[in-house]
Amino acid sequence: MLIRFFLTAALFLAAACAHALSPQEAKAIANGDGDTRISALRASVATADDKTVTFIQALADDAVKLVAGQPVIVRDDQVIDPVTGTAAPLPDTAEDVMNNNRMRGEIDAVLAALQLLASDPKTRRAAVKALQGRVDETKLPLIDKALAQESVPDIRESLALLQAAALLASADQAKRLQAAQLLGMSAQAQTKTLLLEHIASETDTAVKANLQLSLRQVEARLAWGDRLGAIFSGISLGSILLLVALGLAITYGLMGVINMAHGELMMIGAYATYVVQGVFQKWLPGAFDWYLLAALPVAFMTSALVGAVLERGVIRFLYGRPLETLLATWGISLMLMQLVRSIFGAQNVGVENPAWMSGGVQLMGNLSLPYNRLVIVAFAAAVLLGVWFLIEKTRLGLFVRGVTQNRPIASCMGVNTARIDTYAFALGSGIAGLAGCALSQVGNVGPDLGQGYIVDAFMVVVLGGVGQLAGTVYAALGLGVLGKLLEGWTGAVLAKIAVLVFIIVFIQKRPQGIFAMKGRSAEA
Repeated sequence: MLIRFFLTAALFLAAACAHALSPQEAKAIANGDGDTRISALRASVATADDKTVTFIQALADDAVKLVAGQPVIVRDDQVIDPVTGTAAPLPDTAEDVMNNNRMRGEIDAVLAALQLLASDPKTRRAAVKALQGRVDETKLPLIDKALAQESVPDIRESLALLQAAALLASADQAKRLQAAQLLGMSAQAQTKTLLLEHIASETDTAVKANLQLSLRQVEARLAWGDRLGAIFSGISLGSILLLVALGLAITYGLMGVINMAHGELMMIGAYATYVVQGVFQKWLPGAFDWYLLAALPVAFMTSALVGAVLERGVIRFLYGRPLETLLATWGISLMLMQLVRSIFGAQNVGVENPAWMSGGVQLMGNLSLPYNRLVIVAFAAAVLLGVWFLIEKTRLGLFVRGVTQNRPIASCMGVNTARIDTYAFALGSGIAGLAGCALSQVGNVGPDLGQGYIVDAFMVVVLGGVGQLAGTVYAALGLGVLGKLLEGWTGAVLAKIAVLVFIIVFIQKRPQGIFAMKGRSAEA
């Protein structure tokens, strides 16, 4: 931190400073009534040198005492004169400098203003954030200097907002008009709050009219940010629904199996990711940022293996009996949840994002695209492409489509239908495991993870058209975007109800879904 550097540097460079803190300035900042001290503190910002910074930091640390009315810095049992830098004994008559909350807030604001010129962008961002709502005209020279040399776009925009806020606090009407025009070009949410505060307190008619015009301009930009944010959130939610529904599109859409344990297969994939994370944390901490790449095949294989055992042990005896399949898989889902509770506990477990998935892309003042959501959207597209290639372009996919359309003829052509059933069910279960791996990056992992997505996944498959991957894509993204847009108008609960009503009406009008199954089935 630059301020900490000044604490040490001031002691060694005191003699070399061209402009030094004067005894009168130090006394005015440390002793007197609150208004006088704050005025002196604000006045020190424009010409602050190392000694001034050291003194203000000592005030913030409650390391300043008064000796015969003059302030001294007390650190590690050493007494230092803030003006000369010389050491002196601490007399028994020394008095503490009392800083009330108002004074402390002003000290923090001054220290933050002095950090606007730091070399580290993170320090400058923190300084800008600390100054929001606490700027005045005395800090304008430092803000102008920082703005002139700032090269990071988001920090420049925030500094411009600080500059305008400082101008709004001016008694000069021309400066307030200039600030109103500057604020009209902003697209940050805090600008709206700032404008509303000053509109309520502004007495000049011309300035107030310009502030109201700027407010309308900012609100228009923020509205676009909200719309784009809702669309991105819908695409992100749709990508998650797509990952969950892709496996179900195979087990239910292609095989006709109502698998109520599909959500628990997804939950198993999430816990497999958690286990891989633990292995990397303990045995490979240096490669932790890459644990997710190792977790993907583990999650897929774990869920696929459980799915294969489920199909061979239970479901193969229930083909053609949907009610019994539904009840059996529902019971299995309860068993899997209890098994996970027994192994990992009933509480949620945390799965950390790798460093390269932290943060996001700031497109507008109120629109940020998190990296973890962007990665999930890209991952869903990659999984979709892989499933399409497997179903449409490989021998296994040909066999799956053949068994789906006409099982007796496929068997007569030499296809081992029982083995294809196992492969297809394992594939759908493995994709559910990949969905669980992705979901672990956007929320906590718990035994009930799958329960929140199973109903939505079935709705996606039914709406898209049974057995149709293209329909699954349209339905997942469409429901995700529609749900998020409705949430902004009606709230989350009513949005869910509206989406459900829409699906019911749509299925009544078009029972086959968005896309109907092509070809002839065995029952045709």
